[in-house]
Amino acid sequence: WRNLRWPQVGEFGWPPGTMTSNTCIEFQDVVAGYKDFMILNNLSFQVPNGSITLLIGPNGAGKSTVLKTLFGLLKPRRGRITLHGEDVTGASQKELLARGIAFVPQGRNLFGQLSAYENLELGGITIGMKTTRKRIPEVLEFFPRVKERMHSLASSLSGGEQKQLEIGRALLLRPKVLLIDEPSIGLSPMVVQDVFRLLRKLADHGTTVLMVEQNVKSALKYSDDAIALESGRLVLHKSAADILADPQMERLFLGGMHTTSDAVQAQG
Repeated sequence: WRNLRWPQVGEFGWPPGTMTSNTCIEFQDVVAGYKDFMILNNLSFQVPNGSITLLIGPNGAGKSTVLKTLFGLLKPRRGRITLHGEDVTGASQKELLARGIAFVPQGRNLFGQLSAYENLELGGITIGMKTTRKRIPEVLEFFPRVKERMHSLASSLSGGEQKQLEIGRALLLRPKVLLIDEPSIGLSPMVVQDVFRLLRKLADHGTTVLMVEQNVKSALKYSDDAIALESGRLVLHKSAADILADPQMERLFLGGMHTTSDAVQAQG
């Protein structure tokens, strides 16, 4: 998809001229967890509009929990979450989808016995079949290999093709905010770089991306900011460039996570 036409500003993300504040997502003293086990502990941070923000930290730090809490899969016990200044704390997934938030979770989340095209149709269930079928061709322009295999079973696609299909399904919603958890799992280094380039282009055209990614050093090269978590608390929020340029920061916050061979580590 490297050389394909990219949509104009407003085709994905906010229409031109509609952004009134630089802050897209804000967590304010958020506490969240499962039963009596709290994972996020008074977590506060802000994510700017039209940026890629990378969540980093050790296993169990709460990175994936941030995405699940923001997308309504986990209800906060305390605190406040806002989207463009509007309170969305505890909102349902249906409400969040209507507000322009799309989530690409970790692993494979396709219906293997349905075709690639049918999986795309299901991805647009909230916008109606007429709109979905109109948007599918424009989304497929960014995924030529998936386009060639539209009538193949999703289970027969390669790992890279399946991940592209998942991202394409999310793009049908023309999201203002894209949450993506470990997009590189099971992908070849070349496809991983393609995914990162796609996310970078989305951000450059107005979509806010909040990402958890195991290949931290590679992901930082395409990110604007990084938020480091430890035990569900914020320990650092700096620009990605600053972390990459500072050997001490790399040692403290990247450790062994910056090589492809470390792709097997568990999630936070």
